[in-house]
Amino acid sequence: MSSDATTATTPTALDAVEQEPVAHGLGSSLPPTDARAKTEGTFPYAADLWAEGLLWAAILRSPHPHARILSIDTTAAADMPGVRAVVTHADVPGEATYGRTVADRPVFAAELVRHHGEAIAAVAADHPDTARLAAAAITVEYEVLEPVTDPEKAFAAEPLHPDGNLIRHIPLRYGEAEATGEVVVEGLYRIGRQDTAPIGAEAGLAVPRPDGGVEIYTASTDPHTDRDLAAACFGLSPDQVKVVVTGVPGATGDREDPGFHIPLGLLALRTGCPVKLTATREESFLGHAHRHPTLLRYRHHADAEGRLVKVEAQILLDAGAYADASAESLAAAVAFACGPYVVPHAFIEGWAVRTNNPPSGHVRGEGAMQVCAAYEAQMDKLAAKLGVDPAEIRLRNVLATGDILPTGQTVTCPAPAAELLAAVRDFPLPSLPMDTPEEDWLLPGGPEGAGEPGAVRRGVGYALGMVHMLGAEGADEVSTATVRVQDGVATVICSAVDTGSGFSTLARQIVQETLGLEEVHVASVDTDQPPAGPATHGRHTWVSGGAVERAAKMVRTQLLQPLAHKFGMSTELLQITDGKITSYDGVLSTTVTEAMDGKELWATAQCRPHPTEPLDESGQGDAFVGLAFCAIRAVVDVDIELGAIRVVEMAVAQDVGRILNPAQLATRIEAGVTQGIGAALTENLRTARGLVRHPDLTGYALPTSLDAPDIRIVKLVEERDVVAPFGAKPASAAPVVTAPAAVASAVRAATGRPVNRLPIRPQAAVGVPNS
Repeated sequence: MSSDATTATTPTALDAVEQEPVAHGLGSSLPPTDARAKTEGTFPYAADLWAEGLLWAAILRSPHPHARILSIDTTAAADMPGVRAVVTHADVPGEATYGRTVADRPVFAAELVRHHGEAIAAVAADHPDTARLAAAAITVEYEVLEPVTDPEKAFAAEPLHPDGNLIRHIPLRYGEAEATGEVVVEGLYRIGRQDTAPIGAEAGLAVPRPDGGVEIYTASTDPHTDRDLAAACFGLSPDQVKVVVTGVPGATGDREDPGFHIPLGLLALRTGCPVKLTATREESFLGHAHRHPTLLRYRHHADAEGRLVKVEAQILLDAGAYADASAESLAAAVAFACGPYVVPHAFIEGWAVRTNNPPSGHVRGEGAMQVCAAYEAQMDKLAAKLGVDPAEIRLRNVLATGDILPTGQTVTCPAPAAELLAAVRDFPLPSLPMDTPEEDWLLPGGPEGAGEPGAVRRGVGYALGMVHMLGAEGADEVSTATVRVQDGVATVICSAVDTGSGFSTLARQIVQETLGLEEVHVASVDTDQPPAGPATHGRHTWVSGGAVERAAKMVRTQLLQPLAHKFGMSTELLQITDGKITSYDGVLSTTVTEAMDGKELWATAQCRPHPTEPLDESGQGDAFVGLAFCAIRAVVDVDIELGAIRVVEMAVAQDVGRILNPAQLATRIEAGVTQGIGAALTENLRTARGLVRHPDLTGYALPTSLDAPDIRIVKLVEERDVVAPFGAKPASAAPVVTAPAAVASAVRAATGRPVNRLPIRPQAAVGVPNS
């Protein structure tokens, strides 16, 4: 692959990248092995699991966001015919709380309820309807308390948790506080609560083992951590708990919260029977974590030419009731608060606080997405104040490799942000409706919309976004993989969960490329395998893919060394292609099967990227392994009378490092852009005094195929990161982070009015001030 970009003229013209299509290996569009089963509806998901003697579980959840529990009476539920067990906090034999970073979340609420939908008790019965009726029959006496739902008031409120309301505070100090610019723009921004809204709601099956342990079958994205948390709550050792990953129906964050499968395991251990739980859509909305609602205050200083001098910001993340990933999300928000721009002086204050709102956690681009919407709004304001083109004001400030982030970390990875922005700026704009009268004019309200063409204004907006790769602040990003080869067939054993990111396909391609074998199988994932870590931040492409590559290369050496020794040459002079081993001079030519002579070859390897460090008391430190960048130009039509908005086109240019699977990459980018459009226009899990309103897919509006615009992949920059295996970068998070800011920018351009809240309310497009 060259480092030159590829221009696309169709929404998914990434196939132009493949100059010479290949059957397999890196760079080919190898399809997933499970694609047919998923399209035909025969793929087994967690909700499809079954076992002999199966019981069904149901969870009783709090109807209040904040309350003191005075008593819990399970007598009526336990006495119902068909009910086999009822468990509460008193029945948890081990640790009463759990958490991936801070163990502050109870398995079942004991004394206090801290958010709407918190688990109080769980029931196992011989029929799902019986289980639900029994859960409803549990009598809980509450003393309802005043909820703390405003994160700004959480600082002075009574502690909602023994650890207090403040989870983390990061004061970033970079440069001189006295620095000022000739031009100053300010803004206050609010980002709503986006839900991951997985295609399939949470489900799982727990099966007791004869040794007193339990096996949990669920769509976990981090099975070893989930195992360890569950074992601690069960009062068992980790080797007595096994987590088996079943079919994952997509993931855009933490796919499976332990709060779903820990009660399952407790019920299975209590009854001695397999127990299954399939969450309703309402339970799914109430139980799992969401994107952090965020309040952001910004002040940008610039010189007369629009070059940034100083950025001041205050960032407040609403963590909801428990800590979860809030400390990590805050680090990303503070570190990227200035965006992919050169800023000589930066002073950022960031806080994450507990409230009685629904819990927040891992969602693609956490922290980075919220600040991108704010700093890009500031760049639009700066451009308007100076009378400069919005794309030009960004190009005057964009950072590049060798520049320094406000955290003091030098950008050592490829950072082609200017190239990306120029590509989307120069890409031809879509035709205006009056230029194509033979086509129906799609009004913002849809083909049957109530609007009039005369009220429609078109806007063009820009955004630049950045995300970090892998974990941050000293996270030990290690993964282990084993590659086995026998009878010409390779098997990959790695506990990296494919959440839809395509890791299983990538693993096959790596082995095909390294060993020249076409038939490669990827084993199913469970915790009997060595850990590979969570499926977040595109880390499996890097660390797990790197581990697979190293193991495959070790097998390759085992295969070639005897031949090289026999013919008096080094292994570097031998190559494997399409199952054949040949030497550079043609003297040696044999098949892989013949060379193995019935032997089984295998190797296990680890991949661990270079270490990072936590941000210090001034927000300084080399906290990130690497960065990825994205530029998007959005074109929107806005009905300024109705406030309806239609996204016409999203032109995307992205820093991808290396294209490993063109078709898969296109899909990931398009999905990320669509998720970002949802955050910009429709997706907001609304609450009223802590109570979730309409926790279903009628009240929570996901973008559909009718809402998806033309997504033009304009440019893909393949400038490999030398420290990354294959040089590739994650693909999904960057467009999710960038797309909402681009849509908001385009709406500003169409209406001339400020847009300071996501999702964008109709009032913002018709001139009613946002509250």
